[in-house]
Amino acid sequence: MTASTAPTSRERPMSDLIHPRQTPRGMLAAAFALAILIAAGGVPFAASAAAPQFDETTHTDTAVIAVDHHWLDAEVSGDTAWLNAMLMPDYRSIGADGKVLDKPTLLAHAEKNRGSDKMRKKVEAWIKAHPTRKSVVMHGDVAILSFSDPGTGRVLSSDIFIYQDGGWHALYSQHAKVE
Repeated sequence: MTASTAPTSRERPMSDLIHPRQTPRGMLAAAFALAILIAAGGVPFAASAAAPQFDETTHTDTAVIAVDHHWLDAEVSGDTAWLNAMLMPDYRSIGADGKVLDKPTLLAHAEKNRGSDKMRKKVEAWIKAHPTRKSVVMHGDVAILSFSDPGTGRVLSSDIFIYQDGGWHALYSQHAKVE
């Protein structure tokens, strides 16, 4: 079992945020996921393109965080091919409002971001306003990546990843309201 914690910012469906997802579900879902991913790298979103690339296929905390970062980038850029491969077929995200976002819906929201930087800008702003701390706990081929408020320690979002076929795949996400 491994655990690591580092400062970061992230948002996954903003409709659960605001846990980053408290605006239209699709926009928020993509924005929150993207923000959290960028936050997982602990660097400002604008600087994320220059951040070092990590091997996403290793069975490590760093790889889980790298996949999460890639996830956020894929959602805001509309990279549905990568998302489709990374998300488990039965992926589910539960928003702060209790609503379920499934894989097809997440892919449809991400596709709307293709060719536009509108969501990226929203995620950037959200990350700047909502710093988070990330923590990875691993047990065998399961990793739980949680994002918490560094001031209160309150968990804002968690993602469950499964290591399968040489890589990390998201199975489940849960989001809390940001206060």
